[in-house]
Amino acid sequence: MQISGASYIAGQWCIAEGADKFFGFSPKLNQPLTTPIFEATEQMLQQAVSAAEQAFVVYRQTSPAERATFLYAIADEIEALGEQLLEVTHQETNLPLVRLQGERGRTMNQLRAFAQSLEQCKNGLLDLDIKDQADPNRTPLAKPYTHLSYLPVGVVAVFGASNFPYAFSTLGGDTAAALAAGCPVVMKSHTAHPVTSELMTHAIDKAIAKTGMPKGVFSMIQAKGYGIAHQLVAAQPIKAVGFTGSFGVAQKLMETIATRKEAIPFYGELGSTNPQVVFAQKAAEQGKQLAQSLCQSVLMGNGQFCTSPGLWLVPSDAEELIEEAIEQLSQSKSDTLLSPNIVRSFKRSVELLKNAQGVSLLAQGVLEQTFHANAHLFCTDANTYMENKQLHEEVFGPSVMMVKYDNAQQLKQLVDSLEGQLSASIHGSNNDFVTNAQLIEALQYKVGRIIENQMPTGVEVCASMNHGGPFPSSTDVRSTSVGLNAMLRFLRPICRQRAE
Repeated sequence: MQISGASYIAGQWCIAEGADKFFGFSPKLNQPLTTPIFEATEQMLQQAVSAAEQAFVVYRQTSPAERATFLYAIADEIEALGEQLLEVTHQETNLPLVRLQGERGRTMNQLRAFAQSLEQCKNGLLDLDIKDQADPNRTPLAKPYTHLSYLPVGVVAVFGASNFPYAFSTLGGDTAAALAAGCPVVMKSHTAHPVTSELMTHAIDKAIAKTGMPKGVFSMIQAKGYGIAHQLVAAQPIKAVGFTGSFGVAQKLMETIATRKEAIPFYGELGSTNPQVVFAQKAAEQGKQLAQSLCQSVLMGNGQFCTSPGLWLVPSDAEELIEEAIEQLSQSKSDTLLSPNIVRSFKRSVELLKNAQGVSLLAQGVLEQTFHANAHLFCTDANTYMENKQLHEEVFGPSVMMVKYDNAQQLKQLVDSLEGQLSASIHGSNNDFVTNAQLIEALQYKVGRIIENQMPTGVEVCASMNHGGPFPSSTDVRSTSVGLNAMLRFLRPICRQRAE
């Protein structure tokens, strides 16, 4: 398939006259790629938003079955892209092909799961409808008939993520949830994988044509300048925003949203250190095996998962676990990160930690290329960690902060000191879980998901999943960006009432 470098606006591939160009980047070769991508203009973005607003009038009236057919068609067209999609994304991200195959499958399954939910709903979307029957004989006032159902909120802005080029990008979870809810999408692609975004957009373009959906139901904007992103969230027809990315970028976008006359929700998934709470009996009995699993999880994707286990809370005497972690990470080899900016940020963060008072560097992996990121294992005591908020910050990449605790009381204090997290794992025996029941009860108020004796990397796409958490891991603790309930972010209640 020929790559144009264009933006896609309501069924048309568009390049502005005299448009500026930017280029993707090859992390593997550490050099820019050669395919030019053309910067969208503010006028093009306005056309996309206006087309989406017009399409909403038609799209919101489609039946759940019609939207299910649309989502199935999108998934089928992604599959039809074949090897070209995988090869292009590998070139743009250097993520392993096996990882990309799995993520592509997850992305298609995500779309199909929403489609199946739409097909199976018998009582409104997600079976949320509530009906209260009338009682004309009630005194002193007759009771009316009331019916609570849900409407799509309107046009949704979606921002692609760097670390998940399929599952959290062009046709990822936010887009799938919005389309399932009945909302058109204006999507801002991520500059780390612009050609991937174009290929994925070809898939939805074909699905739109096959199912007869309004052309403005989806647009994809290519732009490297920050101005377009702020224009998008400020546009009056935008009624909600789905975002996966850094806290800093999210904060700036939220500041722009705050200047709007109409307040809109900003659903941001912003990152997490995903604490690994290791209880004493588990550390004593299975310390070596647990260390191996933790290290494998940290090194998965070279630490570029939003659920990477970056904080380990371990007993001070867990010598077997600590020694094995040192050995595993010391032998690990460096790898690329998704962009030069991410590499620079990683290196700055680990240098700060190397110089932090009370922090020791226990191990670092083999650095095979200067533009790579290698694993780092830092260690500190509980008091130092609680006193220094810098140590609480996420390091995006293969870095671990191990915090040693002396007793159950100190571990409880550590949990109390945590900021909001997407997930936390508790590693222990049944006896550990009983003994530490109060700590686990407190931990659930710090996280969106508690995992028992498993690693946090890997988020199951299913009806019962929750991928979100207290601030600053996400901007709305009540919502999830994964699973069928992700659709709720883009719905609003409506009540119909009548006398009978």
